[in-house]
Amino acid sequence: MDSISRAPAAQLASNPAAGSSNDGEVAETVAENPAAVPKRPISNSDAGVETAEEAVEPADPDINELCTDMFGKMAIFLQGELTGICEDYRLLENMNKLTSLKYMEMKDISVNISRNLQDLNNKYASLQPYLDQINQIEEQVSSLEQAAYKLDAYSKKLEARFKKLEKR
Repeated sequence: MDSISRAPAAQLASNPAAGSSNDGEVAETVAENPAAVPKRPISNSDAGVETAEEAVEPADPDINELCTDMFGKMAIFLQGELTGICEDYRLLENMNKLTSLKYMEMKDISVNISRNLQDLNNKYASLQPYLDQINQIEEQVSSLEQAAYKLDAYSKKLEARFKKLEKR
């Protein structure tokens, strides 16, 4: 920064013809505050390109400490965030594994139920002729029962006639 701010002052001091009545004021301003002087680019006579050096100020040790502290705390914060996210993903992975196991158990149960249902259907199919025979016997018993009721009614009528004839 010194090289930039000193160059115009050096030019003003070496070139009294270029200045005006304000030259004394500019020199006083340069002496008091070198940054307040208007900066003129230094011209390079051989290429016509203006060059300047970047002003680099050494950082305060407090700023370095604060930056180091900030980056350390930011690293701790980000580490905590990432740790939390990793734990969430582990939990989600465990939940998915447990869910998968439950679905596998449910699949096994449903396969067993399906197999048992198939066995029951086969047993029912093998018993179907016997069930048909039972239904046929039931129908015959019903018709036999009807015939017994009719026979009972007829025998009562016959008994009543017989008693009637006997009384005469």
